[in-house]
Amino acid sequence: MSTAHMSGNQNREAVFPTRMTLNNTKGRLKGAQTGHSLLKRKADALSKRFRTITSKIDEAKRKMGKVMQLASFSLAEVNYAVGEIGYMVQESVQKASFKVSARQENVSGVFLPAFEANPSEEGPKEFQLTGLSRGGQQVQKARETYRKALETLVELASLQTAFVILDEVIRMTNRRVNAIEHVIIPRLENTISYIVSELDEMDREDFFRLKKIQGKKKQVEEEENRKRAAAL
Repeated sequence: MSTAHMSGNQNREAVFPTRMTLNNTKGRLKGAQTGHSLLKRKADALSKRFRTITSKIDEAKRKMGKVMQLASFSLAEVNYAVGEIGYMVQESVQKASFKVSARQENVSGVFLPAFEANPSEEGPKEFQLTGLSRGGQQVQKARETYRKALETLVELASLQTAFVILDEVIRMTNRRVNAIEHVIIPRLENTISYIVSELDEMDREDFFRLKKIQGKKKQVEEEENRKRAAAL
């Protein structure tokens, strides 16, 4: 019995039991319950988005494998048709023909970075400077294939980044939900029960004290009435 009492004391706040403390604690409990509900909905929304991203990552990885295989074949065709052209292409490039832009997406208060591929339409003109009189078709095909590979790579990078961020945020949110549900709310409920119990005990003591005082007053009045009656 003593152990249970000590356990109850450990799982409540050390407060002085008053009506004001009771009202404040009830307000805090309501706030904790509201926060728990909001965080739970946030965790559910993030988990739903997390599952969607996981599925898209799996799809993008399969797509990436196929695209890179095609890109390797197309580069082999170019090397077979015109030989090694890497140096000539590097020398002829004046500016980037493929750029990546970044933006942010708000998902339940979490900002996820999203990358977008922005290929330039001026790229094919660069190959005119390489001096290639043959194999132009294979070179253009290789360029388009590698452009698709880059677009898939950017998509995969965007998904993987969002995956890592969401994974950490979901873990943190679930820890907060569990802390509120299993620690904060029970502690506040125990504190409220303790305050109510103490206030009830105080009310009972006041009631008995008042009853005792009234009994004493009644005895005094009866004694005085007897004295008056005896004097008459």
